[in-house]
Amino acid sequence: MPTTLPPPAEFDGNAAFDDTVESMQPTPFRRLPHNIQAEKALLGAIFANNRAYEMVSDYLQGGHFALAQHGRIYEACAKLIERGQIADSITLQRYFEQEESLGEIGGPAYLDEITSSAVTVINAQEYGRIVYDLFLKRELINLGEDVVNRAYKGDVGDTASSQIELAEQSLYDLATSGSYEGGFLAFKESILKAIAVAEAAHKREGKLAGVGSGFRDFDRLMGGLHPSDLIILAGRPAMGKTALATNIAYNAAKDYLETHGDEGAVVGFFSLEMSAEQLAARILSEQSNISSDRMRKGELTNDEFTRLVQASQMLHQVPVFIDDTPALTVSALRTRARRLKRQHKLGLIIVDYLQLISGSAGSRNDNRVQEVSEITRGLKTLAKELHVPVIALSQLSRQVENREDKRPQLADLRESGSIEQDADVVTFIYRDEYYLEKAEPKQRADEGADKFAQRITNWEERLARVHNIAEVIVAKQRHGPIGTVKLMFDGQFTRFGDLDIQHDDGYPGP
Repeated sequence: MPTTLPPPAEFDGNAAFDDTVESMQPTPFRRLPHNIQAEKALLGAIFANNRAYEMVSDYLQGGHFALAQHGRIYEACAKLIERGQIADSITLQRYFEQEESLGEIGGPAYLDEITSSAVTVINAQEYGRIVYDLFLKRELINLGEDVVNRAYKGDVGDTASSQIELAEQSLYDLATSGSYEGGFLAFKESILKAIAVAEAAHKREGKLAGVGSGFRDFDRLMGGLHPSDLIILAGRPAMGKTALATNIAYNAAKDYLETHGDEGAVVGFFSLEMSAEQLAARILSEQSNISSDRMRKGELTNDEFTRLVQASQMLHQVPVFIDDTPALTVSALRTRARRLKRQHKLGLIIVDYLQLISGSAGSRNDNRVQEVSEITRGLKTLAKELHVPVIALSQLSRQVENREDKRPQLADLRESGSIEQDADVVTFIYRDEYYLEKAEPKQRADEGADKFAQRITNWEERLARVHNIAEVIVAKQRHGPIGTVKLMFDGQFTRFGDLDIQHDDGYPGP
């Protein structure tokens, strides 16, 4: 930002700005973009009618003015108007006299000069946009110089890729900081948009509104995975979070391939925990009915290996893209997702998992709650910007293990305040079978054989009732109901599926 200059005897805004930025010129022949007359005209309009301030105050700040003196005058106007007082040359003269800084903004003569530069209130917004647009151009020049200077430094640890990601993040921050687009919409316009959405849903004749997960009952409860939604899928270790995420990714991509883009989605899978090969092996195991454990150990027969190769050939065209870079930052994740959107029409993003994302360089010294808040806000912003659903896996705190009923609750989310607040949907995955297997009864010293046998029988019956059954608990949904959906889970093949609840025994159907 330009520095404040001591006022000359007769204050000249253009001359002051020229002197201020002389040392900041990118070349001897170019000056930073500015329009001192537009700034004076806008301030004069505010002096003449304080309603002009309301037309620009939602995006324009004092720091956006090219001349620091104009920025100080604008901020003083804001203080007076927000107190319910009048802001004009007379009240501002008194304001700066009390702060003993009247001379620094050019004195009473310069305030009178601004008053004579007034435009009508109707033109005030256009002048405000000119001032803001020129500020953005100056910031772009500064940003470009920073990019050039960082590239020239040649620090060993500062790679070109990290510099590109930082530049893209800076550009994104600049593009979203105070844009004068948007604002209130007339209710009529909002109603017309809502009707358009309802009409599109009506034409689908009961089909999903969003990307299908491939699970009948889950899609019925959710209506699909909606664009712009941040969906949290949380659970304790060994519940099957990654398995469910890979199943959803494959199902969505397969639908996209089979319907030529009419349904499903191209999937971008950010795996911060597992390698791309491990994720691919899980999908191969699911599609070939061959245990991933036996694949890893090399215990396959020739027939099984042939079946595995055939399954892999079928999967070649499925549009799933995996990025297994560890410790990605939100800005790097956003950059790569944008690139995939441009190149392959990305329709669904999955992040495994949220707590492994790194915060930005500026937040790493803060506490973890603030860092996670930044991460969840970044993921929600990404979902809205690219207009795709984002599924982020999350760990749960250990307090689940201390309860008798170990079904997760919203309070069990780590750093739950920010995650719960930013998410549109929060789902938990829970398998009672996992906990029952660990709770196999042991015979007590004072317990008879008959009583122990009865306890074993009861335990086996309970285990049989929940065998291969997983619960997906929708604990929060902004746009629909909450509830619990039961799915079949086959741990041998890391596969989830629809549960045939028509059978009295509760087991999966064929």
